Amino acid sequence: MKKILIVDDEVNIGLLLSKFLGKNGFEVKTASTGASAFEILSKEYFNLVMCDFRLEDTDGREVLKKIKHQYPRTGVIIITGYSDIKLAVELIKMGAYDYITKPLYPDEILNTVNKAIETQQVLNAELEESRSQPISETRQEKKNVQILDDYVIGQSTAAKDLMRQIELVAPTNYSVILIGESGTGKESVAKSIHQKSNRKDKPFIAMDCGSLTKELAGSEFFGHEKGSFTGALFTKIGHFEMANGGTLFLDEVGNLSYEIQASLLRTVQERRVKRIGSTKEIELDVRLIVATNENLVEAISRGRFREDLYHRFNEFGIYLPPLRERGKDILIFAQYFLDLANQELSKDVKGFSKEVEECFLTYSWPGNVRELKNVVRRAVLLTEGDYVAEKALPLEISTYIKLAALENGVENSSNVAVKEKKLDLKNAALEAEYETILKVLKEVNFNKTKAAKLLKIDRKTLYNKMKAISLE
Repeated sequence: MKKILIVDDEVNIGLLLSKFLGKNGFEVKTASTGASAFEILSKEYFNLVMCDFRLEDTDGREVLKKIKHQYPRTGVIIITGYSDIKLAVELIKMGAYDYITKPLYPDEILNTVNKAIETQQVLNAELEESRSQPISETRQEKKNVQILDDYVIGQSTAAKDLMRQIELVAPTNYSVILIGESGTGKESVAKSIHQKSNRKDKPFIAMDCGSLTKELAGSEFFGHEKGSFTGALFTKIGHFEMANGGTLFLDEVGNLSYEIQASLLRTVQERRVKRIGSTKEIELDVRLIVATNENLVEAISRGRFREDLYHRFNEFGIYLPPLRERGKDILIFAQYFLDLANQELSKDVKGFSKEVEECFLTYSWPGNVRELKNVVRRAVLLTEGDYVAEKALPLEISTYIKLAALENGVENSSNVAVKEKKLDLKNAALEAEYETILKVLKEVNFNKTKAAKLLKIDRKTLYNKMKAISLE
């Protein structure tokens, strides 16, 4: 029998929930304070805790944090008397399964409780599997993986949290800001939010703000009339007008000039747009999703981004974790991209060698999902057997792995100078050169052009030296 602990300082609500859930096959206990709840949790296991956000001695945020730390196998649902979408996002990011507002409805409660317990069971099984499963077995996880427009959701806790946030915000009209490094799949997530919204049958228009010049930005955003300026040979519809009724996705919004930000703010506030050279205003019904790979709060403090525009965008924020923080999801992504490459190249590569999987899990992936896709595509092209071998990986990945081994004090058997430790000047010089090259490469995140500049050699010479010391 599944066990649930209800934590609520309103005794009547605790009794009501206890009676209702008991009739539906659950074993239920109640507590009226955070302290008494943790006393109960210390003595027995519960599948789920349903906790009121406001308690006499603490709040739901602190209870959630403590449960996730001390009892990670127990799911958590937060209950409160008011709805706050930002608080909901915060709690879900912290690990809560869901957030229920009062008044409580029986069908909603039962459905949410069953799904929460089912999800927690999956997470617990995943935790056990991660402790015992060999790396090579992870390639079996490629089945039943969710895909968002060529973006693999994955099976980690971070992936499930991301999916829950998408499901939570998609049906609303909130403006969304997607925060994450370049290549983390922000446009795919934006498309998914649009597809899951009531606007799914309306346009989804994507706009790269990073490539806009100050002169072109106004025309691209708002459009222009024929003859409104030199070179305006025809009437142009702007992106806001094209997205009317649907969703406008602005990528790399932090690159916009301060002047364009002011014009953009006016359009967002007034919900109407006027083409350059026109006196007619067009009413807008556009949902905004924006993306950035920089810290806009820091940009505000430096006077490079308008704080009022930031708050217009940031009605709901979603953080996309970089690939290096995704654990075994990396191998799920890799297997998916391998399948795509097989189709594209008419090949039948079955998977990756254990060494390649270890490389994938160790490498920092500065280009994130986009870089992984390119690496796998190239490796499949170079592979002649059933499994991708380490020699099919790009130079920067094998270099990074050898650097990690060097830093951890692991002997690099592929390098004769390091392995034999011969006490002569030639090998000492080779070893010093090897370590210097690795150190500089790491400092510039394996950008060979920058590394060559710091080492005061040309790029070709650097590449040859890397090959000479067995870094290919």
